[in-house]
Amino acid sequence: MALVEKDVTRPNLNIVIVGHVDHGKSTLIGRLLHDTGSLPDGKYDAIARVCEESGKDFEFAFLLDALEEERDQGITIDTAQIRFQTDRRDYVIIDAPGHKEFLKNMITGAASAEAAILLIDAEEGVQEQSRRHGYMLHLLGIRQVTVVINKLDLVDYSYDVFEQVRSEYLSFLRELGVEPLCFIPISAREGDNVIKLSERTPWYDGPTVLESLDLLEARPSKDSSPLRLPVQDVYKFDHRRIIAGRVESGTINEKDTIIFSPSGQTGVVKTIERWKSNQNGVAFAGESIGITLEEQIFVERGEIASHLQNPPRKTSVLHTNLFWLGDRSLAVGRKYVMKLTTQEVECTVSAVGGVINTATLEKVGEGAREVTKNEVATVVFDMKKPVAFDSVGEVVETGRFVVVDGLDVAGGGIIPQLDFPESYQI
Repeated sequence: MALVEKDVTRPNLNIVIVGHVDHGKSTLIGRLLHDTGSLPDGKYDAIARVCEESGKDFEFAFLLDALEEERDQGITIDTAQIRFQTDRRDYVIIDAPGHKEFLKNMITGAASAEAAILLIDAEEGVQEQSRRHGYMLHLLGIRQVTVVINKLDLVDYSYDVFEQVRSEYLSFLRELGVEPLCFIPISAREGDNVIKLSERTPWYDGPTVLESLDLLEARPSKDSSPLRLPVQDVYKFDHRRIIAGRVESGTINEKDTIIFSPSGQTGVVKTIERWKSNQNGVAFAGESIGITLEEQIFVERGEIASHLQNPPRKTSVLHTNLFWLGDRSLAVGRKYVMKLTTQEVECTVSAVGGVINTATLEKVGEGAREVTKNEVATVVFDMKKPVAFDSVGEVVETGRFVVVDGLDVAGGGIIPQLDFPESYQI
């Protein structure tokens, strides 16, 4: 639900907010929106009136409970996206479910984020899901993490309680190789340290939640990223062959020399084609276009067009971080189909390592040969033919994939930044 109209001229940052159920995610977002005047006119008064008429105490979380089922159950069951503004830039805050039954939705929400706010209840401390969510953010390649320790009002704004939770969770994150930007003590319900520093925590002089958002670094704009144009299809009109696809990142101009990966064929862009548009000559990230080439070459669906000087990598052996949600276990030797952009390639699992049960965060014993439902792991796939890709840290759109088992999308993951072997180079 969009609470603020997006201004396309301003910088934008996607942030996912995650945490254990009932630790106060929706309350924090509701408080942020209310205290910065980002709510639509009358929204607060309307919710307050409903609460009064129904005999309920007002909760800031109600501002986000768009689904009646969520309000009845008291837990967030879907991923809501809320547009929000500061003086510096626009934000999309992604409210991801915290309950372990909604792990899939949480992963979906986090997958599009550039940074994360991880919420922990000061009274309950670090819980199973707190560790699970930290691990999932690590798996998805999110390295910018702010930890917010909420409900300080329930522990009398105790520095000792805050420090105990901070120390425990910091040790856990460092084991994952994640160095959080900061730990912020707050009471979302009372507004302490959300927008401005609270007199009730005189021992804290760090940033507020609002200030911490503006400390985050955004990814480079997609237009300034390397060109990645996955081929959706090739059409014949008159005597022309039009190569169609969506520009996932970068820009493409007429007269550019481009290379198609993984085949390695090259060509020069003759024209850029659009439906019902007079604009021509250049196309930007996010546009669905067609291109024609000066000389005809054989190109098919799944190729990725890029500039000659900055192509994606290619390989027949793909090292991945994978989460598995299928009812049937992923197993060494079993065949699957991987979908990476428009590429659909048969593959076989050749190795499994580092298996973690997301319910318990316990490591599976050495020599694991399968990944069961709700487990995450490092998995090596042998591809039936080479695929083109980037690490998720280089180009997000070509660094994420899904795995199909039979007719079902059963898992997905990222291609992490590695010291890539020579076989990964074009």
